[in-house]
Amino acid sequence: MKIIENKTFDEERALYGSHGLLVKNTNFDGPADGESAFKECSDITAEHCFFNLRYPFWHTHGLKISDSEMTELCRASLWYSDHIEINGTKMHGIKALRECGDVVIRDCDIISPEFGWSTRGIRMEDTTAVSEYFMMRSEDIIFRDVTFKGKYSFQYIKNAVFENCSFETKDAFWHGENITVRNSVIKGEYLAWYSNGLTLENCKIIGTQPFCYCTNLKLIHCEMIDCDFAFEKSEVEASITTPVISIKNPLSGTICVPSVGEIIRDDENSKGEIVIGECPCKASA
Repeated sequence: MKIIENKTFDEERALYGSHGLLVKNTNFDGPADGESAFKECSDITAEHCFFNLRYPFWHTHGLKISDSEMTELCRASLWYSDHIEINGTKMHGIKALRECGDVVIRDCDIISPEFGWSTRGIRMEDTTAVSEYFMMRSEDIIFRDVTFKGKYSFQYIKNAVFENCSFETKDAFWHGENITVRNSVIKGEYLAWYSNGLTLENCKIIGTQPFCYCTNLKLIHCEMIDCDFAFEKSEVEASITTPVISIKNPLSGTICVPSVGEIIRDDENSKGEIVIGECPCKASA
């Protein structure tokens, strides 16, 4: 493996087409303002590097980045790439990850609108993220110990598991399919509308109008705080451990809850059962 160390590159396609390269303590910055430093590369390792130019890793196959920084000017940093590991790195440019596959992100700081679109196979751990439209249309997702803040997260995702996470968000999981969330806190408005196959276990849900127009929705021993107009036109099995402000027109299934401030039934198609008190429903299993 060739080693490049303690250098600065600012030209266009500075290391284009490189293979088997270790880059250490190197800056991608300067007056030439060149793009696409590692385009069409493979087997690249970058350690303690500074990225201040656009589009550094496009069509890169086999990439390890550690203890590095991608600034706000390093936009669209990883596109059309695969077999990626990123550790201890700041990812602060817009659209930092898109159309990628087989990605592992650990102990990173992400500030990146439109992060993660259409990515296939991503594991994220011990990471904080601030974004809008986070992870849209991505598939095969595993998140553990991730803290997220932003709007419109996880829309249209498929096949995802989230554990020990904290999300402060709006319109999360809209149109999502086959999603499991465990031991997590989700705070925001209009949670999971139009989702199919969403399961939440031992979670805390905070915010107005959650879980409307859902199919195959399941809540197992979950708290619901400040939740009103919940479950409208949804197919749901739920065991809830806290009072709910209001439940509106559940389509089918059974909702077990200790108490409800208001049950709204103004739709003749609303057949969902609401059980107050002990929970005999199958969602408690």
